[in-house]
Amino acid sequence: MRIKLAENFRAVFYAPFYAVHALGFYAREGLEIELIGSPAPGAAASALLDGTIDAMWGGPMRVMKARDQDRASPLLCFCEVVGRDPFFLVGRGNASQFRLTDLTRLRFAGVSEVPTPWLCLQQDLRDLGVDPDRLDRVGDRTMENNLEALRAGNLDVAQMFEPYASIALQTAAGDILYAASGRGPTSYTTFLATRHGIERHRIAFMAMTRAVTRMQAWLAQCSAEELAEVTAPFYPTISRGILVSSFRHYRAGGIWSRTPEVSRSGFKRLAQSLLSGGYISAMPRYEDCVDQELWEENAREA
Repeated sequence: MRIKLAENFRAVFYAPFYAVHALGFYAREGLEIELIGSPAPGAAASALLDGTIDAMWGGPMRVMKARDQDRASPLLCFCEVVGRDPFFLVGRGNASQFRLTDLTRLRFAGVSEVPTPWLCLQQDLRDLGVDPDRLDRVGDRTMENNLEALRAGNLDVAQMFEPYASIALQTAAGDILYAASGRGPTSYTTFLATRHGIERHRIAFMAMTRAVTRMQAWLAQCSAEELAEVTAPFYPTISRGILVSSFRHYRAGGIWSRTPEVSRSGFKRLAQSLLSGGYISAMPRYEDCVDQELWEENAREA
């Protein structure tokens, strides 16, 4: 069974997706996966719709947005791999004394490359009774540029994912003040496909889900060093030390899901964040956005 699978973009927190390939779990299920790069976050979604690819991984937020724009949208998500927010707030200061409410008086930069990190963070602030519009937020610079601004003393706090957080620690640009994973389940990354694609490739997608299940069992037992050994070829520009540090932070935060089941509480938390942030206009229904049967069928047969 051959499947064209597109990555959303190359990111450290996507390591489990690469581990499935590297460990041969797809091959064990009789799958031939063609891994296709994406020129920009979310760009592969259009290729799903025109049939150029069979599946991609990315945020369920894309399914929610598509359905908000068109109730007949064919996009669905299945097989959760990243179940908690992988972003951090990095800056100078004492992490034990830092509070999110401090952001109202600090020079803060959010993430410009993708919308979800800020949408989730602004919900965290609302939960604390803080109007996110009160922040003096820089929102148009890359994480790399924000890291340089931290190092130069032109920012107090910046939102970023790995490996930037570990680089900041290594270069004394800042400390990790807040890990967004601590808020609890937030459905961050799943496979995405169209309804027609799932019907057409149902047997293959069930096999992909089984392969991910095997990977998740392996991931739960392996060390950060072992994960780095397996996935390092996918990150040729990141030093092994930084990669190991990144994986340690992510393992500590429990960002990777233990099963392929798309968390209902994580889905709800993400949806609420998108709604309060104005990204969508109505609360989506889990059943309209998620094909959970791919996981449930495998679970029954196990």
